[in-house]
Amino acid sequence: MHMNTQSGSSASAMRFPIAVRIVIIDLDGTLLDTAEDLAEAANEMLRELQRETLPLSAIQHFIGKGVPRLVKRTLTNSLDGEPDPELFAQALPIYERCYAKHLHVHTRPYPDVITGLDRLKQNGFHLICITNKAEAFTLPLLRAAGLLDYFELVLSGDSLPRCKPDPLPLLHACEQFKVLPESALLIGDSLNDALAARAAGCHVFCVPYGYNEGRDVRELDCDAVVSSILEAAGCITLSR
Repeated sequence: MHMNTQSGSSASAMRFPIAVRIVIIDLDGTLLDTAEDLAEAANEMLRELQRETLPLSAIQHFIGKGVPRLVKRTLTNSLDGEPDPELFAQALPIYERCYAKHLHVHTRPYPDVITGLDRLKQNGFHLICITNKAEAFTLPLLRAAGLLDYFELVLSGDSLPRCKPDPLPLLHACEQFKVLPESALLIGDSLNDALAARAAGCHVFCVPYGYNEGRDVRELDCDAVVSSILEAAGCITLSR
């Protein structure tokens, strides 16, 4: 097991395995490697707008805060860029059309995702997917990847009034399953996930292979960095 526990105060007293009832899992960069399809749609949008295309590595750093933010970052080629409002209004529907077409061309589950989900199910955990991706993309993508049936609840970026890093989706999931936040674990790949979990009072594990805007997840305030969903399953036990 390659689990790295963090040295922060929240993790210093942590005892493994952690007892939880529900496991909440992020989508892009955690369950599915969506970067190539997201990037192809972004470059198709740029070509349609007669603008320079960008390399996959650049666009990959822009993933993680939903499609509108991805479009803004792609148009400005920067994490915090704000494009001309008229250009953005023109670009967003083009991107959405292009991405709907490219949704599941190259996208695949990461290694040990399926075996990890199977293990979590066998061990009796309730599984929830919470993503900032719009529902119009989330459900078809989970279905195409063969993952939809694992989840008892799927919350997309437009399912509730606020999305990650706000704690609302996590707290909503806890209410739905009548568990306290300390009985929930979020597995994600980004600062958004860590902030949402800490704000909600949930446990949080991070995977190192996702899209944390180009930053190392070991910098994040999380309870452990795990190499896969399967490894995460080995770090928790079902609370009674």
